[in-house]
Parts: sequence; C-alpha cells; structure tokens
Amino acid sequence: MNRVLVAQAAAGLAAYLNERTGPDAPPTVVIGYDGRRNSAVFAADSAELFAGAGLQAVLLPRMLPTPVLAFAVRHLGADAGVMVTASHNPPDDNGYKVYLGGPDHGSQIVSPADAEIAAHIQRIANETAVSALPRSTGYATAPESLIDEYVAATAAVGPAPDGADGLRWVYTAMHGVGFETVQRIVDAAGYPPPVPVTAQVEPDGAFPTVAFPNPEEPGAMDLAFQTARESDADLIIANDPDADRLAVGIPDPDAEGAGADSAATRSGCCWAGGRPARSRRRARPGTRPHPTPRTPPWPARSCRPPGCRPWPSTTGSGSRPRSPASSGSRAPPAWSTGSKRPWATWSVPTSSATRTASRPRSRCSSWPAAPAPRGARSATC
Repeated sequence: MNRVLVAQAAAGLAAYLNERTGPDAPPTVVIGYDGRRNSAVFAADSAELFAGAGLQAVLLPRMLPTPVLAFAVRHLGADAGVMVTASHNPPDDNGYKVYLGGPDHGSQIVSPADAEIAAHIQRIANETAVSALPRSTGYATAPESLIDEYVAATAAVGPAPDGADGLRWVYTAMHGVGFETVQRIVDAAGYPPPVPVTAQVEPDGAFPTVAFPNPEEPGAMDLAFQTARESDADLIIANDPDADRLAVGIPDPDAEGAGADSAATRSGCCWAGGRPARSRRRARPGTRPHPTPRTPPWPARSCRPPGCRPWPSTTGSGSRPRSPASSGSRAPPAWSTGSKRPWATWSVPTSSATRTASRPRSRCSSWPAAPAPRGARSATC
C-alpha cells in the first residue's frame, strides 16, 4: 500500500460513485482511518482526491474504530465510506475497506460492486497519471458529536443488567484504536470499567507485543490471559487493531493449560449484556447461534443449546447493531467460577448486523464446542 495505489483506488471509487448516483447530486463519501503506519496520510489523500473528483468528502476527526465509520455512512446518509486499515494483518500491510450506503445500508461491498469498482481503478491506472488526478482541500471534517451519537447508539444495544457492577473483566485493544471508544461505551451502558492490558492499550502500528495482531492467532491473547489471571477476572474481551473483530474469553475448567485462541470465523450475532451462561441448560429458548458463509459447520451442530436454532447471516462489519427495543430480551443469567482457571475464547465481529438488524436481537451463551488447538474449548457465537 502506497500513495500511488491509494490515489488510483480513490479515483476509481469516485468514478464508480459518480456513475452510480447520477448527475442530480454529488455523492457523499466518509473517510476513516486507524492507527497503522501512514493510515492518516492515506486518509487525507483520499479525502483530497474524492473532493477533487466532485464528491462531498467527510473525513472522520481522528483515528477511530471501523464500526464508527460504518455507523457514519448510515448516520450521515452517505453514499459510501472508506476505512483506511489492514484490519488484523501484519504491520507492513495497509488497505481500504469500502462500504456502500443507500440501499446497501452501510454494508461492505460484495459482488458485483467489487468487480465494478476494481474495473474503474484499473482504468484509472491504465489511462491517467497520478499527478494528473484532480485534488481539492475542500472536504469537511466530521464533528465530535458523531462519535457521541455512535457511543449512545451502541450503549443502547446492551445496557447493564442488575448486578453488573460486580463484573471483573479484562480488555485488550491489541495495539489498535478500540480502547477509548470501548471505555466510553461501557461507561454509558452502565458496566464497570475494564482492567486494561496496559502493554497493548495505545495505538501502535508496529504491534510490538504480538507476532500477528489478530486475537484468533496463537499467542496473541497471552498477555490478556496473564492479566486475567492476575486480576481474577470473569471475562476477557479483545478487539483486533481496527476494532471490528471481537474475541471473548471465559474461564474453562475443562481446558488444559492457559487456553488458546478461537477458530477463524465470523458471525452476525450480537453478544451483549452480562456474563455468559455457563452451560447448555442455562441458555434461554429462542437464543440462536448465527453461523455465516465463512463459519465452519461445526458451530451450528455443536453450539446448540436446547431450544436454539442456527440462523445464517452475512459476514463482515457492515453496520452497527441496532438497539433491541422490540425484542423484549434480557441478559443471560450470571455465573461464577473460581480464579486462575484456563481460558476459552470465542470470536465475533463487533458490528455485523447488516442482514439481521430488523430481526429481534438475541444474546449468545457458552456452549460445548469442537476441539481447538492446545486444549481450549472454542466456538463462534
């Protein structure tokens, strides 16, 4: 990823949006960025190129999680959004995540839009020198109130139940941009603050404490496990660097050793509100695990408490979850366990509700799962 490729990608996406929306009004695009190397530079370049191509460009005010960008596309009624991030890839990588507004409701691009955008990018690369691409500094910067709206909307998804003030939990941002936003959300929702993994709290594109900044990779959660044992925590929550992937760890008496990271999967289930249920018998009837096209088949078979059915969902961090105002659901019952137990982890995206947002929201419980590396019990819910 370099400034030439960014310029070609931005110009190609601008051409696609101008073609898609027609001549009646210029399309609006929101640009966000994370804490990786040159993410801020690439985001500013993109904003200038979008503005130069005649689009109304809105740059987020600072480095922020990817779900904030997805929220901004819908909240501002934008035609598209671009997040400059390489997600949980190695330190030398960077890239674009592209979202479409309008009928796509802020979801990540899928076929045929991806191929159509790629064709425009290739045409720009073949026909136009980067120095000839028009630029403009006439773009807007989103107000801080946009982040306030995101925090309020996200906190409404899972307000703290009675007794939540006794929860002890550990959080790691995996050297990414999630910590500040997560702190604000849990405070607004009424949860106690987390015990942070201090070595991984601040954004650092070098990711110095992990070989691979993905909570699903072996070893990436070791500092979180250590902090959880030291603080006698009930729960671990970990984000990837752009905070659109979520790993959840709970003490597991059946796991051997210090636990392991979960299988690489994604789902459309929103986990929120209280501690996870300890066993199959404590899951509420009607709760559904949400496997996706990228989820292997075993969660649907083995992670099925009595009265539950799997519900296929699309992948990706396409939009924020909506408040479950019509669901009438409540948090699963709390459970307690002794200290210093091994950990099992689950992984879910923090903002995947693209195709299921109109359905009543449910909560995920812990279920027996297929074997995972190093003896941990892991699943996706």
